[in-house]
Amino acid sequence: MTQQQPPSGAATAVRDRAPEAAPDTVRDAARAEREVRRHELAAFLRSRRERITPEQVGLPRGTRRRTPGLRREEVAHLSSVGVTWYTWLEQARDIQVSPQVLDALARALLLDSTERAHLFALAGSADPAPGGPCPTVTPELRELLTQLEPLPACVQNSRYDILAYNRTYGRLLRDMDALDREDRNCVLLTFTDPAWRASVVNLDETMHTMAAKLRASMAEHLAEPAWKALLARLQAIPEFAEIWERHEVLGQGLRTKRFRNPDVGELRLTVTNLWLGPSAGPRLMTFAPADEESRAGLDRLLALAVAGPSAP
Repeated sequence: MTQQQPPSGAATAVRDRAPEAAPDTVRDAARAEREVRRHELAAFLRSRRERITPEQVGLPRGTRRRTPGLRREEVAHLSSVGVTWYTWLEQARDIQVSPQVLDALARALLLDSTERAHLFALAGSADPAPGGPCPTVTPELRELLTQLEPLPACVQNSRYDILAYNRTYGRLLRDMDALDREDRNCVLLTFTDPAWRASVVNLDETMHTMAAKLRASMAEHLAEPAWKALLARLQAIPEFAEIWERHEVLGQGLRTKRFRNPDVGELRLTVTNLWLGPSAGPRLMTFAPADEESRAGLDRLLALAVAGPSAP
């Protein structure tokens, strides 16, 4: 017996209605994930608060303390947030937490680098402190940087923050050790630092190149606080702002660069990127000499770095 088919109009209506459930399912799943994250965040904050003694943060213990560790109002005071707001956070209420508040909480609760990263991950927020300890730079990677000497080498993230470097790189374009961590960014230095700019041959081309590379990298990070903070600093610079408005993009590639080092003269170096993850994030950059004169210059540059500031 042949099964009777519904009228064509009804079939069309069924087909038209079917996809309507999909957005609801996606929203429900996202809502459930946010709820799990909020409860994990609340439990994590409570556990970190309860492990800290008042003496560790310079507070008196008193004689009537029953709470293990710090009280909620003490954490709120130390991080300059409202007591009610912090209480809601530990109760897993559905409230918005800014990266700046998370940073203050991480400091108040004496979180180490791993705990800090966990805090921001649970809150679904990007850490606004790119100068902080980076889990990408392991002791083994630092040893590799040393072993690559006299080749200059460094570790950069996709925002062009310089996360680590060896002694030769530390003297290549300027004295890197003299810079604050938050200023160790290749794009920022290209547009603002006199010593860095003086060491770059073809500065005008390099400025356009760095701005185009930053724009290409930023497409996946437009809403992240650390990226927005860097862009705000750069857009206050007229040279950068003018180039940025051109909307040029450029990817990574193998190329030979020329540097004018004040101690050893001109160097021609071929840059190679070794990616440290599955996506275009942190990378190990090496600078190999493109000729014998540059090789000899790198040997002299390392000798000066090893000798220290008192070298002639």
